[in-house]
Amino acid sequence: MLVPLRQRRRDIAILAFFVVNLLFVTYIIDVEQNVIADPYHFEYPVWPLPFMVDIIHWWGNNFDPVLMARPMWWRMTIWIDSLFFGPFYMIAIYAYIKGREWIRIPSIIYASVMLTNVTIILGEEIGGPYASPQLGWVLLANASWVIFPLFIIYRMWSEEHPFTRDAVIDR
Repeated sequence: MLVPLRQRRRDIAILAFFVVNLLFVTYIIDVEQNVIADPYHFEYPVWPLPFMVDIIHWWGNNFDPVLMARPMWWRMTIWIDSLFFGPFYMIAIYAYIKGREWIRIPSIIYASVMLTNVTIILGEEIGGPYASPQLGWVLLANASWVIFPLFIIYRMWSEEHPFTRDAVIDR
């Protein structure tokens, strides 16, 4: 029997993470990264809006130098996010709301790839050529991309049927 979403608080938290990533990260921050090759010499694109571009560049200039440097490996993680994670979020939001168990294995794959990407990015932030001058803030800002993938793997790996429970027969 399907457990109603309102009783699946863990899934509501995961859904909130997916929605934020879909609406803010993938289709605002990542689009900016894909359409502005050189953040020091560019014309504002149609999307994201200029104030959004300015906020992203402020963050990069003050906290996250790799975001402004945009080496090829970085841009490839952005394309993975745009081409694969964005569509995954749309599908996963539907599946988690409706309790579709076919999302279990794709969720584990997604979370594994996300952890791989974030580990590489954090390695750069900690000790690479574009290391952050504000490491504590950058680690805090990126914590959800470590915590939620670990949580998703735990949630989907530990239960074969994460959205249902056995029906109890009243006697």
